[in-house]
Amino acid sequence: MATIKPFRGIRPPQELVEQVASRPYDVLNSAEAREEAKGNEKSLYHIIKPEIDFPEGTDEHDPRVYDKAAQNFQLFQDKGWLVQDEKENYYIYAQTMNGKTQYGLVVGAYVPDYMNGVIKKHELTRRDKEEDRMKHVRVNNANIEPVFFAYPDNATLDAIIARYTAQKPVYDFIAPGDGFGHTFWIIDASEDIEAITAEFAKMPALYIADGHHRSAAAALVGAEKAKQNPNHRGDEEYNYFMAVCFPANQLTIIDYNRVVKDLNGLTPAEFLSAVEKNFTVEEKGTDIYKPAGLHNFALYLEGKWYSLTAKPGTYNDNDPIGVLDVTISSNLILDEVLGIKDLRSDKRIDFVGGIRGLGELKKRVDSGEMKVALALYPVSMKQLMDIADTGNIMPPKTTWFEPKLRSGLIIHKLV
Repeated sequence: MATIKPFRGIRPPQELVEQVASRPYDVLNSAEAREEAKGNEKSLYHIIKPEIDFPEGTDEHDPRVYDKAAQNFQLFQDKGWLVQDEKENYYIYAQTMNGKTQYGLVVGAYVPDYMNGVIKKHELTRRDKEEDRMKHVRVNNANIEPVFFAYPDNATLDAIIARYTAQKPVYDFIAPGDGFGHTFWIIDASEDIEAITAEFAKMPALYIADGHHRSAAAALVGAEKAKQNPNHRGDEEYNYFMAVCFPANQLTIIDYNRVVKDLNGLTPAEFLSAVEKNFTVEEKGTDIYKPAGLHNFALYLEGKWYSLTAKPGTYNDNDPIGVLDVTISSNLILDEVLGIKDLRSDKRIDFVGGIRGLGELKKRVDSGEMKVALALYPVSMKQLMDIADTGNIMPPKTTWFEPKLRSGLIIHKLV
């Protein structure tokens, strides 16, 4: 069962939140962070992308860069741009995109739950990316950015959240760039804190939606600290890491699409003929075609859109991984026809988050940069949870969650 706890959040004063808050470290590069932080000494990018404080071209993994993160984190606290709450609270963080709002509980998630599988994963992590975030957690002795969890729907938690969100929020702003709304409340009543802790204690599992590397890094550093402490008791703050937990029924996974640089030596006609072995192919013309349902794909090639529908018998409905459209397309198109064996390392393929729209696929093919684009129907939360529950791992680049959590609204110290 899931163990969580409230914590003393470190947060910007209300009047500074929009200056401090930033996009997550991993959705933009150093040049973009430098541009977004220009003229704003209070931007969280100075902590999560501290290479922007060095000359352009400085390696973001340079030891001086990690040290600068810690210096800036301390500076923000010294100047009062980040202030720690007096008592332990839970928090509510709501995001609004396209008129739809999802309400997450900000909690301290339990490191042993990650280690023993109560916190379930659906993606593999890369050790180099884990190590980068571990260094960042170690040097700051804090989880600067939250991870994004889903939990099974819970009416008691819904009722508590509804009571607080009917009140005036602590933060309420529209983020520049994406135009999404970000709203924040503090849950400080002891009876509500106890009720939330008790409801999570009934849940057999929590699910990582987004932030597998951050989750791994936070949990591994917590476990490391436990091992290094000869007087370890198990209730220390480092035994917990910061997560925003949303009810599964409020979350939307959007499509994660593919673009490929060449046709593996085939002409367009030969390529389409090869695809027809496992798919029913229908030409749809020049107007953008969106996949209509599971096992239907949109293909863009030489200015035309095609509908591809996987033929019966080409996938196994009883295999939680084999039935995924990302598996079907990887096996029967990318591997079998285009010769792309490893999605993680092959330089001929790139991935485009569905938030950019199918027009982005058309643009990248029409520009000549890519030869063909493939759009997939998005995975469902049920599929994600079923896969995690059966101990399976999804193929790379399967899920894209939007909106992304804004960083800087709250931070969790490990001491």
